[in-house]
Amino acid sequence: MSSTLREASKDTLQAKDKTYHYYSLPLAAKSLGDIARLPKSLKVLLENLLRWQDGESVTDEDIQALAGWLKNAHADREIAWRPARVLMQDFTGVPAVVDLAAMREAVKRLGGDTSKVNPLSPVDLVIDHSVTVDHFGDDDAFEENVRLEMERNHERYMFLKWGKQAFSRFSVVPPGTGICHQVNLEYLGKAVWSELQDGEWIAYPDSLVGTDSHTTMINGLGVLGWGVGGIEAEAAMLGQPVSMLIPDVVGFKLTGKLREGITATDLVLTVTQMLRKHGVVGKFVEFYGDGLDSLPLADRATIANMSPEYGATCGFFPIDAITLEYMRLSGRSDDLVELVEAYAKAQGMWRNPGDEPVFTSTLELDMGDVEASLAGPKRPQDRVALGDVPKAFAASAELELNTAQRDRQPVDYTMNGQPYQLPDGAVVIAAITSCTNTSNPSVLMAAGLLAKKAVTLGLKRQPWVKASLAPGSKVVSDYLAQAKLTPYLDELGFNLVGYGCTTCIGNSGPLPEPIETAIKKGDLTVGAVLSGNRNFEGRIHPLVKTNWLASPPLVVAYALAGNMNINLAIDPLGYDRKGDPVYLKDIWPSAQEIARAVELVSSDMFRKEYAEVFEGTEEWKSIQVESSDTYGWQSDSTYIRLSPFFDEMQAQPAPVKDIHGARILAMLGDSVTTDHISPAGSIKPDSPAGRYLQNHGVERKDFNSYGSRRGNHEVMMRGTFANIRIRNEMLPGVEGGMTRHLPGTEAMSIYDAAMLYQQEKTPLAVIAGKEYGSGSSRDWAAKGPRLLGIRVVIAESFERIHRSNLIGMGILPLEFPQGVTRKTLGLTGEEVIDIADLQNLRPGATIPVTLTRSDGSKETVPCRCRIDTATELTYYQNDGILHYVIRNMLN
Repeated sequence: MSSTLREASKDTLQAKDKTYHYYSLPLAAKSLGDIARLPKSLKVLLENLLRWQDGESVTDEDIQALAGWLKNAHADREIAWRPARVLMQDFTGVPAVVDLAAMREAVKRLGGDTSKVNPLSPVDLVIDHSVTVDHFGDDDAFEENVRLEMERNHERYMFLKWGKQAFSRFSVVPPGTGICHQVNLEYLGKAVWSELQDGEWIAYPDSLVGTDSHTTMINGLGVLGWGVGGIEAEAAMLGQPVSMLIPDVVGFKLTGKLREGITATDLVLTVTQMLRKHGVVGKFVEFYGDGLDSLPLADRATIANMSPEYGATCGFFPIDAITLEYMRLSGRSDDLVELVEAYAKAQGMWRNPGDEPVFTSTLELDMGDVEASLAGPKRPQDRVALGDVPKAFAASAELELNTAQRDRQPVDYTMNGQPYQLPDGAVVIAAITSCTNTSNPSVLMAAGLLAKKAVTLGLKRQPWVKASLAPGSKVVSDYLAQAKLTPYLDELGFNLVGYGCTTCIGNSGPLPEPIETAIKKGDLTVGAVLSGNRNFEGRIHPLVKTNWLASPPLVVAYALAGNMNINLAIDPLGYDRKGDPVYLKDIWPSAQEIARAVELVSSDMFRKEYAEVFEGTEEWKSIQVESSDTYGWQSDSTYIRLSPFFDEMQAQPAPVKDIHGARILAMLGDSVTTDHISPAGSIKPDSPAGRYLQNHGVERKDFNSYGSRRGNHEVMMRGTFANIRIRNEMLPGVEGGMTRHLPGTEAMSIYDAAMLYQQEKTPLAVIAGKEYGSGSSRDWAAKGPRLLGIRVVIAESFERIHRSNLIGMGILPLEFPQGVTRKTLGLTGEEVIDIADLQNLRPGATIPVTLTRSDGSKETVPCRCRIDTATELTYYQNDGILHYVIRNMLN
């Protein structure tokens, strides 16, 4: 194969009377061999390698390896992928901009050119994570929540506005606009990108990485993209390619159609359960089959959104006629739509009926078999049929109490002068929320139609239910209003509370004080039902122990029923004005009713709402910032602090030190999420972070959330492992971020113990079970442990993004051998750990880990190094990916 393959494959195509140059896969196939049956997702990667071939970061051998994937449907080779752009949200975006500003300080200190710390590819930051549901259930809720958001986050928003003027190719979508993934789907995503290079228009696939795990939603539009940690995204925007192994691709064949009354949410919960059981961590999933012919793009986006929940890197839907139909509906230009069709067909990336690419493995689902479902009580993959929810709730409640006997009596309370009783199993939060479902007109119209029928019959929301509607874009409000459904949702308490993530990420806000008091008084197990994508422990609200994912119409139904113990499949959810029972089937809208409502959605709605997407409200426009290349750090700020990660950095990396005498800071079980490691929700006054804020003059009402404080390392390191539901096995029976400072026996906060170990210069380790670090792409789940002094994490398995984040922060991820666990080893957490010869570390190597028990006996465990590629090893040897990037700039 010629080393000039890149130039030899260059070709032109016509679209809308315009000539585009592109790197042709059919031309490349003349040298590479037949690639027609390569999965479409891998064709996107192959084009990327072809376009960026330079003989160094991308070689002939890299391209050959990817084209040769077809031989075994697998390839063991590291490649360098360069996405077209980067997407951020504000919880991850603020610390990323803090890092960029700190990198400029470090480059300046080391004598480099600070202007090199600038994005080389477009970066869009959408402010969506900060709005909280403080006000609900009335017409003023939206305005009041926006007002509080702007008050609480003024300093953060000033900082982001500074970043907008300080960094090139960096745009900010202001608060109150929508959720980043829905804005990406409806507006930012192009499917095919084009730009002027040396006087030629170059066309290539749109692709991205995002600092949020649900970046995968855009794969529903045929755009390859996935979530990475903030540190990896920062490196990508600064020109560092994403290092990855050529992935296995699992084919998921969809056939048939959904039955009457079954929603896209039911479908995605079924797909999630199937793929999590199949095992797709670190793999691509690509959907194919004739079922796609009738699967709307919004349904595809719902399935693609939940890729992190089923564990895949992405869930890819190839471009086809339905893609173009959606692009026209959402207001994309005719020129772009014509280019997308011409390009996809020219490159063999277009999905044709009957296409059967080669896959590593396959699954199949007849969509006619999908049933009405929820997922819960604490994992998205735990799908439960609608009729089995009361049984699943009872099982979870018994588990919570560690008893088979459960007798919790209703608790009397008074609210607004009226007496009520709060039952065990009460639904206290019902939230239509999250980009997963609010991007989908069919389920939102279904919720509105169900609300209309319920109100017409005289049904009411139960008085203890905190209901809310938080769409992912303003277009949703437009089409609900056009369908004349908004008044019925309002009548049931589902008033607009904001355009942002809200309850889905834990910004559910406080429950009414009488409700909180009653829950505590009766030790009640209560539930939240939300149309979101995650339901991890402690995520939605500290007092809500069971969380259930459901479609928007089911969210409304549970607000009417008000209790998880009611079987909505057979029990009445309320009574009409005559006192007759009303069942779910009585108010569930027909497919025809939903279809007629969805027809009201128009491209004019999208064009109107996105015409001034970067403008923002008057409050946003009034925020003034000084123009400067470096940030003016304020010593008294509790939101934005100069991060310490580059304080001791030198121009050349020091040799990696062996780990001697490490103590175990925490010993954890399976499915420990990044929410457990670095919570995003409320800050408790008596926690280390709460005490820090109070010591710095912050009143409790102004604490805001951990997510909003990610620009301040002092808060975040104190919040590491501070989730109220985390269980450290070193302290049996204790919940929350507690541990022991060994060899002592006293229980103390993980932060306080870590500081004592730092004074003693003792390195630290974390021991864990399976799926360590699942969930959000939260880089503070790696940054926080780094600041606590953790050098190594030893687990049975890691989720993809978190493993990468650990390496990016200079923390060593090791995996126990197959069949070996903390339990088979009989670990107590009192062991001392030694790991030698780290200067000679190799990707995937076996690393002897020596455990010294409290009685002095020793045992060596051969662990697997989960630094998977040579590039990752380089990052680790540089003490982290950003250190490596800075040193490259200096050189």
